[in-house]
Amino acid sequence: MGCELSGVVTSVGAGVQRFRAGDLVYTRVAKDRLGAFAETACVHEDLVAIKPASLDFVHAAAAPLAALTALQGLRDELLVKPGMRIFIPGGAGGVGTFAIQLARHFGASVATTASTRGRPLVERLGAEVIVDYTSESFVKVLKDYDGAFDLVGGTTLARAFSVVRRGGAVVSIAGLPEPTTAMKDMGGSIGLAVLFWFLSAPIRLRALIAGVRYRYLFMHPGARDLETIGALVDAKKLEVVVDKVFPFAEIREAFAYLEQGRAKGKVVVTM
Repeated sequence: MGCELSGVVTSVGAGVQRFRAGDLVYTRVAKDRLGAFAETACVHEDLVAIKPASLDFVHAAAAPLAALTALQGLRDELLVKPGMRIFIPGGAGGVGTFAIQLARHFGASVATTASTRGRPLVERLGAEVIVDYTSESFVKVLKDYDGAFDLVGGTTLARAFSVVRRGGAVVSIAGLPEPTTAMKDMGGSIGLAVLFWFLSAPIRLRALIAGVRYRYLFMHPGARDLETIGALVDAKKLEVVVDKVFPFAEIREAFAYLEQGRAKGKVVVTM
């Protein structure tokens, strides 16, 4: 178990060129390997970057998965540019805290949903319109946004199409995969593309009716994007928000806390 980590390189393979023992690094480990909840992990050098100098190991470990997801969803799929209006439901969560900041960095204005408890956080990170999902429906407040980055799924994803203008896009990490997911993010499997075509038919029909492009995103790990994130962090343009830290002996409690769905930012386990 475990998708991301930060730590010190203890040894390198004979063909490794970019790192040496003693380097301080962070990484989103390979999807087919995982294993970050361990004292040591073996990771290909193409997935590893030098840890941002301004972060301690706890905050560095909190960055890769969520920051890569936010960066790739906004930059590569929603193509966020200055002047755009982007809706990011669930802005106080792990991915949301990065997504709000990155959307603002790209020049967009941001609307999000948050509880009363989460409002000060998303305000500080740059959200300009905040809808309290416990008392108000965002469909009554938002209209004609250029795109939505759905981090919640379910009814939130279904209703997001009604607040995005025709010609806009909805990108989700919590909905149903569609054929592009299989072809672009999962190795070009025709079988999976066909399966996802059937599974995603209702949501793609909803998108067609709304005149909106729908895309499900599987984040892909990589050193280059981690270097981009690290540069933004060290330039004080990207804050890493950590909600709570657990020692490894309390990893069961860490998961139980995370599964409540109320974490503001990331939950980290220390060895």
